[in-house]
Amino acid sequence: MPTFRSSSSSSSRQTLRGQTAIIGAGLSAVGRVPGKSALALAADAADKALADAGIGKHEVDGVLSSAAFASPFHRFSVAFSEYLGIQPTFSNTLQVSGATAATMFNIAAAAIAGGLSETVLVVGGDSLLTGLSPDLALRSMTESRDQQYEMPFGIPVANTFAMTAHRHMKEFGTTSEQLAKVAVIHREHARRTPGAQMTSPLTVDDVLNSGMVTTPYHKLDCSLISDGGAAFIVTSAERAKALGIAKPVYILGGGECYTHEHIFLMPSLTTTGAVQSSAKAYAMAGCGPKDIDVAGVYDCFTGTVIMMLEDLGFCAKGEGGSFVDDGQMTYGGAIPCNTHGGLLSFAHSGMPGSLFHFYEVINQLRGRCGERQVAGAELGLVHSLGAGFATNATTILGTEATL
Repeated sequence: MPTFRSSSSSSSRQTLRGQTAIIGAGLSAVGRVPGKSALALAADAADKALADAGIGKHEVDGVLSSAAFASPFHRFSVAFSEYLGIQPTFSNTLQVSGATAATMFNIAAAAIAGGLSETVLVVGGDSLLTGLSPDLALRSMTESRDQQYEMPFGIPVANTFAMTAHRHMKEFGTTSEQLAKVAVIHREHARRTPGAQMTSPLTVDDVLNSGMVTTPYHKLDCSLISDGGAAFIVTSAERAKALGIAKPVYILGGGECYTHEHIFLMPSLTTTGAVQSSAKAYAMAGCGPKDIDVAGVYDCFTGTVIMMLEDLGFCAKGEGGSFVDDGQMTYGGAIPCNTHGGLLSFAHSGMPGSLFHFYEVINQLRGRCGERQVAGAELGLVHSLGAGFATNATTILGTEATL
């Protein structure tokens, strides 16, 4: 076990390290969940998180939510609070695309440390699969692009990420087979995960023969479309101790970086803002990539994972493909990633999708993952990103042993 340092002990500046703890986590059914609205999925997850924490909903005074594509509510956190039957004194609906999940945890920790709230419910839910037709789902994603330069030409999200994969393959020799291996590893992880959306066996050939979506991505290189929600209870470390929580998970570090809005203005198509966001999170947590036991890495496309493994410091730039090929992102490797199956095989319900990564990493740190448990997991990282790598957010979590 590495020796972890408190960043506040070596600097006069106060940080968020260890000031807040996650004391409850809840997950709705995921995949195809007919008859459940975004609000209902979020509320189901919230009820489970509250039960897990052993507190009542009246003890929640803060709500942070992601937006929902299948929901008309612009103020989703407010509508959700009404639906759940609470009146928080701190609330916000966040929208930085796929990076929203980690951003919510960073902001929840800051709000509690700053006295704006005592107990924050972090929640997200959406019904992308059954709440929207495939055409409407594609339209909603396309219309999230720039209204003047991108949306009129119909550039889907997949195309923006495909551009980065093309460049990575050209610069570093990354292959389609290495991309496919990412999907295969995720499917193997999902096969160990109860409730995962996709659990049928998968091979590299299956991925390469699954039909082209946008080069170099085949259908099985792309994340799922799902229904689902997740929720978490975040409170101060002191309150977690007073409540007698058996295995709180502490927020040790966080960082964010926003590099561009338009994909054609991305500073580099092969190096992302994850470099900066993770560097800040590592510094705050007092650790480095080699200390991390388990990770949740945003996996909207297979090539995204390869680039994130590099930018988060788990391997050198350009070596992500061989890192995956060598089995370094699964059990027995350098950093087990997305042990639930990720967005590629567990579920992806839009902005709440990365909350599923948090749910998995938190349960890994609590030792609750059964046959997919990473032995001795004490320190975890979750990285969320979106909008063609425009938005990046990193959160580092740890058990009491890492304080």
